[in-house]
Amino acid sequence: MIESSLTSVGAKVVLVASSDENHPPENIIDGNTKTFWMSTGMFPQEFIIHFPEPTNIGTVTVDSYNVKHLKIEKNTSQNASQFEPVAEKEFESTEGHLQSNAITLNGCSATHLRFIITAGYDHFVSVHRTLSGRGLWRDEWRMRSPE
Repeated sequence: MIESSLTSVGAKVVLVASSDENHPPENIIDGNTKTFWMSTGMFPQEFIIHFPEPTNIGTVTVDSYNVKHLKIEKNTSQNASQFEPVAEKEFESTEGHLQSNAITLNGCSATHLRFIITAGYDHFVSVHRTLSGRGLWRDEWRMRSPE
């Protein structure tokens, strides 16, 4: 599987619902599971990742802790508004260990992905890494997901 940190493809976190200065939102996309973004409690929590241009996404892998339910929405405009749902997933509790969930987005095209954590197994959740998986491409990259 081809995987890369979202930072390596020019992605940026442009919005988070809450932030802790010791665990900033940029940690979500740095590709390192030792760094993380932590919520400050209460639900829903959300973060939005912006791609510099429309990008087709096959799957994303979310490494997290205490996330119970996640919704992913996308849009294709340059501003982060008018999102449409693309995926929803219930995460298993993995007490003491990171949750790692690959979520298929079926090659949807997006300039923004909004991740909405609607419930957690505790008051606080953390997202350690969000990776692009097989099938992240832009037309000029000439890279396609192997079938």
